[in-house]
Formats: sequence, C-alpha cells, structure tokens
Amino acid sequence: MSRTILTIDDSRTMREMLRATLTSSGFVVVQAEDGAHGIEVLQGMEVEPDVIITDINMPRKDGFQFIEEVRVDPSRRAIPILVLTTESDAEKKQRARLAGATGWIVKPFDPVKLLDAINRVAA
Repeated sequence: MSRTILTIDDSRTMREMLRATLTSSGFVVVQAEDGAHGIEVLQGMEVEPDVIITDINMPRKDGFQFIEEVRVDPSRRAIPILVLTTESDAEKKQRARLAGATGWIVKPFDPVKLLDAINRVAA
C-alpha cells in the first residue's frame, strides 16, 4: 500500500517539484497552497497522510501556525511533519520543533535526502 504525503507550499514550482519527486517514488501526493489551505485539505482527507511536508513562509497561515493547529488535535499528534524551507536559522528550527515539527530540510532539496527523511519518519 502506498503512503500518502500532504505537501504545503505557496510556490507552484516547489509543489510540482515535490509532486514529481514523490510520485516517481510511489507516493500518493495531496497538495495545498498555504497553511490555511493545508488545514482545509487535511480536514477533507478520508485517510490521514503518512507524512506532511510544509514550508514556513506562506501567506494566510505560515508553517508554524499550521503545525501548531495540527498538533492541537490529539488524533494528529503522531503524524510526522517535515519542514521544507529556505530558512536555516537555528531559532526558527527550534520554534518549529517546539510547535511539533519532526524534521527540517533546507531548500533546494536533494531528492534522495528528502526520500530518506520521509522513509525514516514514516517507519
């Protein structure tokens, strides 16, 4: 059975790069355009995603707010959330960890490292 990944990024180019990388590795990919849309999509999914990948800097609801909102729901606390962002600031990494992020990957991403991270957190 293939794993489902929810990707959240306001860049259409990044969403398409993620889709291409993940679908070619057998994942089912569901996409959202920002944190607010990510919450809407997540609530509408029939099956919880195996992993969520979110950007930090987005309009309407940023990645930190998205992670915090997901983690408030006890049934979603165990879903691994990987942050994929251009940010590399240690303070922001710590803030993401405190919000409930599982891991942090800096853009541009290496497809092999991204897939390794997904397989590690989804195991």
